[in-house]
Amino acid sequence: MLMTGVWRSAGRTDPGKVRARNEDAFLDTPERGLWVVADGMGGHQGGDIASRLIVDSLAELILSDDFDERVTQLRQCLHWLNRKLGQELTMLPDRADSIIGSTVVLLSVHGKRAVCIWAGDSRCYLWRGKRLYQLSRDHSLQQQYMDEQQMSAEQARRQPGAHALTRAVGVGPELKLEVLELEVSPGDAFLLCSDGLYHSISGEALGNALSLTLPRVALDRLFDKALRGKASDNLTAVVVRQ
Repeated sequence: MLMTGVWRSAGRTDPGKVRARNEDAFLDTPERGLWVVADGMGGHQGGDIASRLIVDSLAELILSDDFDERVTQLRQCLHWLNRKLGQELTMLPDRADSIIGSTVVLLSVHGKRAVCIWAGDSRCYLWRGKRLYQLSRDHSLQQQYMDEQQMSAEQARRQPGAHALTRAVGVGPELKLEVLELEVSPGDAFLLCSDGLYHSISGEALGNALSLTLPRVALDRLFDKALRGKASDNLTAVVVRQ
């Protein structure tokens, strides 16, 4: 088992107040330096199958002690999962016009190096020096409107199909992953979460929670805040800190 230093973490998922089924899944393995959140595609059959397959497959990886090799392993696993989910679709009855897909965001830390890999709109945040940074960039039509047409977030949100994803695992023959590498600093805290959580909470509330020393306390603060609101989607988060 790979020991990666003094990282502590806590994860939690909740179906929220509206959805009957929870299609989110997470992985919390600080002893391996690997954390994951996957959000099964809302409205599609098999979203829970996809998110669980992603988390279980990443949990089974024997990670290299070489950081660059580890990044390659993680990327290859996600590309394999994309192909497997495409095959899974053909094996399930009455799914001819459906999709089995999921977002994914993962964080892996080894020594002083970290990598965030994602596809979709589940997010990775960093709390450093009393500031909150969004490390990941949503793969959604809303973000595309903002990038290509210089719309504000509010303008883009009102466009038709704004929340549709432009990337996810299992939705097409080719998976495009985004990869961000960084060096960690003492006191860093990370948050991986599904869109159900960050849509329920302001950026200020996210930062206030991540400023708390204990990951479990920070996590409970996030969920308490989110569940006081509408919580119309599944909620999932993992808090990681030194």
